Amino acid sequence: MDISDIIQLLMRLIAIPSISKEESVKADFLQEYWQKRGWNVQRVGNNLYSYAHTYDATKPTILLNSHIDTVKPRDSWTKEPFAATQEGSRIYGLGANDAHASVVSLMAAFDYLRRTQQSYNLILGLSCEEEVSGKNGVELLLQQLPAIDLAIVGEPTGLEMAVAEKGLMVVDCVAHGRSGHAAREEGVNAIYRAIEDIQWCKNYVFPKESDVLGRVKMTVTMIEAGSQHNVVPDTCKFTADVRLTDCYTHQEVLAVMRANMHSDIEPRSMRLRASGIDKQHPVVCRHLSMKRGIFGSSTMSDQALMPFSSVKVGPGDSARSHTADEYIVVSEIEQAIAYYIQLLDGLMI
Repeated sequence: MDISDIIQLLMRLIAIPSISKEESVKADFLQEYWQKRGWNVQRVGNNLYSYAHTYDATKPTILLNSHIDTVKPRDSWTKEPFAATQEGSRIYGLGANDAHASVVSLMAAFDYLRRTQQSYNLILGLSCEEEVSGKNGVELLLQQLPAIDLAIVGEPTGLEMAVAEKGLMVVDCVAHGRSGHAAREEGVNAIYRAIEDIQWCKNYVFPKESDVLGRVKMTVTMIEAGSQHNVVPDTCKFTADVRLTDCYTHQEVLAVMRANMHSDIEPRSMRLRASGIDKQHPVVCRHLSMKRGIFGSSTMSDQALMPFSSVKVGPGDSARSHTADEYIVVSEIEQAIAYYIQLLDGLMI
C-alpha cells in the first residue's frame, strides 16, 4: 500500500458517515476492502479483525486497534464534514484526525508486517462505538480474540506514546431539602446543600498521586434544580465527571465520595478503568530508542476496556479531535506508517 492509496482510502472513509452506533456502512466498506486485498477478514457486529498469519498458541499476541466511529459534527463546521477536502497538505473531514488517520496508518503497517515473519501473532482489530464506550464495540471484539499480551491503540498523540491513561466514572448526585415559599423562612434549599458537596468535589485532594497520571480529578459538569422562582427547591441534581488514576479503583473513589458528601450518589458505570504499561516493557523501550517521548493521558480511549498491557500512540493532535474543521496532515500519516513498522518489526515481547 503506497501513500497515494492510503490517502485515497482515508478520503473514502471520511465520506462514509459513521456516527457512533451507526457504523454499519463503513464496516461493510472496510470488510470488502480487506477481502479484495486477500486478508482473512472476520466480523462481529460492526467490528472487524484479521490475523496477519496463522495463529500460533506458543507465541505472544499483539493487537493493533483503532476505531471507525466518530462523534456528531458540530454546527460550527465551515467545510462539509462528510466530504474529504484537501487543501495543500491538509485533509479536512469528520474523523480525519480522530481516528481515521490511525486506522489507515495501522492498516498500512499491518499490510507490511503480514508479509514478514515475527516472533508474535499479530491481529488488526477495528472497533465501533468507541466514542460512546458502547458495549458492542471493543468489548464485543475482544470476546472473539485469543489472549492479548499487548495492544497498540491508534489515537492522535503526535506519535508520542501514552504509557498510562486515566479511567472514568460518571456519577449522578441528588441533594435533598424541603420545599417552602421563597418569600418566607421556610424549607431547606436543596441547591445550598448541593453547593456544599460541589465545593467538596472541587477542593478535595485524593492523597495518593500517580507518578504518570497525577491525581484523581473530579469536575461537576451538569446541574438541575427548581420548578419556579418563588419555590424553595427540595431536590438538586448534579453530575460529576471523575477521572481516575491507577492508584484507586472505582469502588475506592466512590466510597470516599459517599463518606464525605451528603447527596445520594450513583455511578452510571464502573467499566472504564485506568490503564497502562510497565515503562520497562520492550515496546516502551523500543519507542524511547526512537527518540520519542512518553506521557500519561487524561483523555480516554478503548484502552479503558482492555484488561492487558496497552499503549496509545498515533498520528495527529488530540487538540483537533471533536472540533469543527478537523484535519490531518499527509506527512503525519507517512510518519505514522514508518513509525509503526519500526516499532513492531522484530519486536520481542
